[in-house]
Amino acid sequence: MTKNRSNEGVAGSDCSRRAILSGAAAAPFLIVPRHVLGGGGAPPPSDRLNLACIGVGAQGTRVMLDFLKQPDVQVTAVCDVNREGDDYSEWGDNELRNKVRSVTGAFSWGDQFKGCVAGREPAKRIVELYYGSHTTSGQYGGCTAYNDFRELLSKQSGIDAVVIGTVDHWHAPIAIAAMKAKKHVYCQKPMAHAVGEARRMAEVARESGTANQVAIGNSASEDTRLLQEWIAAGAIGPVRRVENWSTRPFWPQGIDRPADVQPVPDGLDWNLWLGPAFERPFNHVYLPFVWRGWYDFGAGALGDMGQYSFDTIFRVLKLAAPTTVEASSTKPFKETYPAASVVHFEFPARENMPAVTVNWYDGGLRPQTPPELDGLKSGEDNEGVLFIGDRGTMMCGFHGQRPRLIPEAKMSAFEPPPKTLPRSPGHYREWIEAAKGGPSAAANFGFESAVAQAILLGNIAVRTQEKLRWDSTAMKVVNSAAAQELVMPPYRGNWG
Repeated sequence: MTKNRSNEGVAGSDCSRRAILSGAAAAPFLIVPRHVLGGGGAPPPSDRLNLACIGVGAQGTRVMLDFLKQPDVQVTAVCDVNREGDDYSEWGDNELRNKVRSVTGAFSWGDQFKGCVAGREPAKRIVELYYGSHTTSGQYGGCTAYNDFRELLSKQSGIDAVVIGTVDHWHAPIAIAAMKAKKHVYCQKPMAHAVGEARRMAEVARESGTANQVAIGNSASEDTRLLQEWIAAGAIGPVRRVENWSTRPFWPQGIDRPADVQPVPDGLDWNLWLGPAFERPFNHVYLPFVWRGWYDFGAGALGDMGQYSFDTIFRVLKLAAPTTVEASSTKPFKETYPAASVVHFEFPARENMPAVTVNWYDGGLRPQTPPELDGLKSGEDNEGVLFIGDRGTMMCGFHGQRPRLIPEAKMSAFEPPPKTLPRSPGHYREWIEAAKGGPSAAANFGFESAVAQAILLGNIAVRTQEKLRWDSTAMKVVNSAAAQELVMPPYRGNWG
């Protein structure tokens, strides 16, 4: 796997949609794409969402490319604490480069690069390349790049919304600042880095009246709705246990802080990358994608993947806060998540559903294979979810995909109940329409806050190795002072 650094941007002049339109005559070098003017059947400017992308490493760039394709979205600014790097992570050989080529139509993009390139300057070039491809001249110069999100929020006029694709420990500070500035927010998962942050993000979302969404695509999927409808119809009876397992982590965990100090790469603002996290010397052991394994920056395997699977579990079983959380793991380390862990969550009875236990496994650990799965081909169930009811078992993929009763004979004989839930226009479309005044997106901060708080409590249990008793109303671990300190750890400086 190639390596990946995170986020940077160079301050520039105001080039929002409104500034582009009003200043076009005074700026003859600026070529305005036809769709910016509302021609050719494109949405008019008044119906488009002006977007800034904050955090345009590899994943942030992927998401930015997805939003570029939305006809009623205009990306006007990018921001990252890394100017440019060629050591970002990708999911296969030339995966990100090929996506850039596919979206922009520039099939020579990346020929000059050695590795996976991302950062604020490549993101700016991609945006301008994409919009330039929609002009007769092939030129466009309307995207500004920033290093500091605070400068973006204060200087870039006309921004309606932001997309946050930064390191986990930056999600909450940026989202809260953006919502207080009345910007709609789309945030990468996990929603937050600490339990208290997730609670606060939901509060600010309500107070600000902004549209918000966490990047949990399965919240909008057909498969998640089928699971909800089937289990609600009693397909397997009352569910009392859920097993959820992941192959993560595939980044280093269970390690100590390195003793050596390495030079900060040119163009990386290390102090701003650290932000609210406490100061430490730079070392490539933290960057790029490998930051996920460090307590100060990431949320481990449970944070990386749990917000996906727990989103589906919460929807299907109508869960809220757990009452107890307990974990066991391989050897614990002071600053990193262990190599493997098991976390047990107890949820109380609600509505007409009984109390339920949800068990999480990572690092190659997994539940005992049910006899109904005997004969399954190797690799088919490397990650997944089992809903175990009084009258049967249902299985699905990690994102809720391919829901089915097991064994196969039961699924073959199953007659699905009528579809009763409204279907989604699509994950991105939900948020875009919410920002325009439509209904809230399914993965809004109000719903996802409960999911995030649960999985982050799981991480606290991993760290303390205690059975935690949780009072959600008081937001307090009632039986552990050490665990309570981790509910909302202090920030460095004035980032809080």
